[in-house]
Amino acid sequence: MTRPVIDDPRFPDGYVPERTGRHVEWDTAVVWLTEACHYWLAPTRPEGTPHVVPRWGVWWDGRFWYDGAPDTRHARNLAGNPACALHLESGEQVLILEGEARPTGALDIETGRALAEEYARKHAPAYNPPPDAWSGPGGGGMILFTPKRGFAWSRFPDDVTRYTWL
Repeated sequence: MTRPVIDDPRFPDGYVPERTGRHVEWDTAVVWLTEACHYWLAPTRPEGTPHVVPRWGVWWDGRFWYDGAPDTRHARNLAGNPACALHLESGEQVLILEGEARPTGALDIETGRALAEEYARKHAPAYNPPPDAWSGPGGGGMILFTPKRGFAWSRFPDDVTRYTWL
C-alpha cells in the first residue's frame, strides 16, 4: 500500500494556537499500529448509529487484519456498510484511521503464515492461530481494514497530523 500524504488538518478559527509545523511522521504511526495489542473499530449500524467494538488484530502490509465470525454484530454492520473507523487504545498516542473493512475470502498459505506469525508475536499464548486458519472455505473470517484518511497526535495541538491516501 502507498504511503499517505501528510499535512495539517483544518481547525475552526481560534481553536488552536499557531501551529509549529510538527507532524507525527507516518513511520512513527506505523510503529504505534504494529505494536498495539488492542484496537477500537467503529462500524455503523443499519439505522445509522455507531457500534464500537474492541478488536485484536495485526497491522501488516499497510493495513489492519483481524478475524471474526461473519454473524457478529460488527461484521453484519460492515456487510451493509464497509465504512468504519479504527482507533488505537491510547488517548496520548492518538491515531484515528477512517476507511473500509471487508472480508478477505480465503487467504493463500504465505499470507496466512505471515499473519499467524504476527498474531503469535502480539497475542500468544492467548491467541495463536495456525497459518491455515484463514485458508478454508469462506476465508475463515479474516477482515481487512484499508485506511483512506486519518489523524494522529502525541502533543495536541502541537503535532496534529492528517493523513490522506490518494
